[in-house]
Amino acid sequence: MKLYIFNPDTDLALAHGGEVYIAPASARLMARDLAALPMWYASEDGVVWLPPYYDTDYVEKMAKMFGLKARWTTQPDMQVDAVVPWGWNLALRRHLLKSGMQESCLPSVDELAGYRRMASREEVSALLRDYACGTDYCGESHNLYSLQACRDYVEGHKCTLLKAPWSGSGKGLRWGRGVFGPALAGWCVKVLKGQGCVAASPVYDKVADFAMEYVSHGDGTATFVGYSSFTTSGTGVYAGNCLMPAELFEERMAAYVGRERLRRLHVTAQGIARHYASAYTGPLGIDMMVCRDEARVGHYLIHPCVEVNLRMNMGLLACKLQRRIMAPGVIGQFAIECFPVEGDLLHRHEADMVEHPLRVSHGRLLSGYLPLVPVCRESRYRAYVMAGRGDWPTWPGREDSHCRTCP
Repeated sequence: MKLYIFNPDTDLALAHGGEVYIAPASARLMARDLAALPMWYASEDGVVWLPPYYDTDYVEKMAKMFGLKARWTTQPDMQVDAVVPWGWNLALRRHLLKSGMQESCLPSVDELAGYRRMASREEVSALLRDYACGTDYCGESHNLYSLQACRDYVEGHKCTLLKAPWSGSGKGLRWGRGVFGPALAGWCVKVLKGQGCVAASPVYDKVADFAMEYVSHGDGTATFVGYSSFTTSGTGVYAGNCLMPAELFEERMAAYVGRERLRRLHVTAQGIARHYASAYTGPLGIDMMVCRDEARVGHYLIHPCVEVNLRMNMGLLACKLQRRIMAPGVIGQFAIECFPVEGDLLHRHEADMVEHPLRVSHGRLLSGYLPLVPVCRESRYRAYVMAGRGDWPTWPGREDSHCRTCP
């Protein structure tokens, strides 16, 4: 039996690095409200760990409607064969041990130390050096180990993106505009002191975000699962995914880079995945971008490795949702939303149920609003699919003048 846990604070726990870690309030609320998400990707022998007082009636309703086989529990039997969290970290290991979990089901402290190193954005620099070769690619990443190096990099580029080695979605990012002011300097000092490095790159003229999703087997091999076409906010926070078949994604990509370049990208991505595949077992997502080529009008480049996610991620969840619940030919939007004011989410949820009535046939979503987790008055976060709303998100056309600039 596998125990599935949704712990979205895992990157923040990795940044902390220790066993005694308390997640910020926002992460705890997200973990509470979206705790049922693993039911949509868990194996048939899986059990999803839900908080006490969770709306299990809704979980049962969704399981019956879509034929989901995983069970749920609020007080799990700790005699399980394996634990499948959203992501591993030392704090989660300690929590599970204190809850009565057998140590044989958990990775060791040394294994997690190695995993933390692999999960760092510091790795991207070497990956781009080894795999981003040729005129079809763009992308660079530089590891900065001193405040002076950070200053020199920012002042030497018109627009830059600085990243903490470990951080939650959009949380550990800062933009530079050629001026190394006190606020940016203070952030760099904090990151250098706590994590030892700042990863820096230029800002590219981005057309679209996407990812290639794999499962690494720990024996030197990795299996391709699917594509993720996603959007982010102006500050880099994940916003949502388009649920569409792989064939449609490839058709879109071919309009920009051609099918032969997409084939070669698979070879590059497979090499990146194999870089981790001997030492890591689990989900592996490689975030990428399509960018305009500044030197050639009408030509597009691929950034093959913006970062690598060594954990479950929303793109992989979107892939599984597309295959598991979407009716043939139906395109949908998968999104995560936060409502800071109590009651606002419930109001929006109720309005969406009326404005976009749900239609399901034989366990497949035809159209409408499908909340993936229960929503109540106290809820602040929701995850949902909106099906039948057209081709979302729309990638800019070739005539579009959109440019990814510093926010």
